[in-house]
Amino acid sequence: MTEATGASPLYLVTGAAGFVGSHLVRHLAAQGQRLRIMVRKPEQAEPLRDLVEEVVIADLQKPDTLNAAVAGVHGIYHIAALFRTAGVPDSAFDEVNVQGVRNILDAAIAAGVKRFVHCSTNGVHSHIANPPADETAPFNPSDAYQVSKLEGEKIVMSCFEQEKIRGVIIRPAMIYGPGDTRILKLFKMVANGKFFYIGKGEALTHWLDVRDLARAFELGMLKDELNAEAFLIAGKEYSTLKQDVHQIAKALEVPEPKLHLPVGPIMALAHVTEAVCKPFGIEPPLFPRRVSFFLKNRAFDISKARKLLGYEPRTDFAGEIVDIIAAYRASGDLPPPARQAA
Repeated sequence: MTEATGASPLYLVTGAAGFVGSHLVRHLAAQGQRLRIMVRKPEQAEPLRDLVEEVVIADLQKPDTLNAAVAGVHGIYHIAALFRTAGVPDSAFDEVNVQGVRNILDAAIAAGVKRFVHCSTNGVHSHIANPPADETAPFNPSDAYQVSKLEGEKIVMSCFEQEKIRGVIIRPAMIYGPGDTRILKLFKMVANGKFFYIGKGEALTHWLDVRDLARAFELGMLKDELNAEAFLIAGKEYSTLKQDVHQIAKALEVPEPKLHLPVGPIMALAHVTEAVCKPFGIEPPLFPRRVSFFLKNRAFDISKARKLLGYEPRTDFAGEIVDIIAAYRASGDLPPPARQAA
């Protein structure tokens, strides 16, 4: 199968059922792009079916299913990945985020796909010792997920550099946006008076609205002249965790958290609880990566994306906190304001 002569190009979105992938599909559909989405189960496509031309059932770990997914498309937005999940062995990250990347690239190259936009993570840099970091910052992945994403990047970049296929790599910052539940825990703990700091709360945070990320993916696809480039994508500015929590507490109209726990004992406890829970596939209440959230700097210089992609973030976390809270309250995930509840 090849692209129809004279027809606008068809694009494949992998991982379309996920948080980032579904937002990307909605954004691209609104821009008029012809889309095929790849999901592992038919029911995962239902919320998006009216926005796309085609749905294909395929699995990154099953190479024979990928030929139909990539046939006839001009470009691939590769969003699918295995994220951190309790009970998942480290080997699973390699199977999806490394071998899975190799599988879809092999299929894409064999099918003559022209362009590939790969979703990685800022986590390949991990802690930023000299913030803000740009794309030349040292790689320093700190867990199995981040290691697998870096290895996946290396495979993609090698194909780009050899001109087997052309494209770019996107490294998103800390993602939030409509429908996201990953930062809900932070808002809930502040709302319920249960939030505490581990350490001083001075670690740098850099958030990214998923809708800004979707625009960055689109720019990466449409900039045909760009090849073998990686881009850090983040919001307008970074802050500290303490500043974020202050803004959240203020918007929630609750007292600002004041409790600070020492890093050393808490990190030791985190290692113990993770070791106890891991064999049973249970997500521990405390684990080293969660402690690291309070300690690691994540602050980025997005000058390269601005210059080469034409990327410009339209939103910032501090400016959207009120809207985030309103959305969580509307969905019942957060209680109404205390004065209203009373």
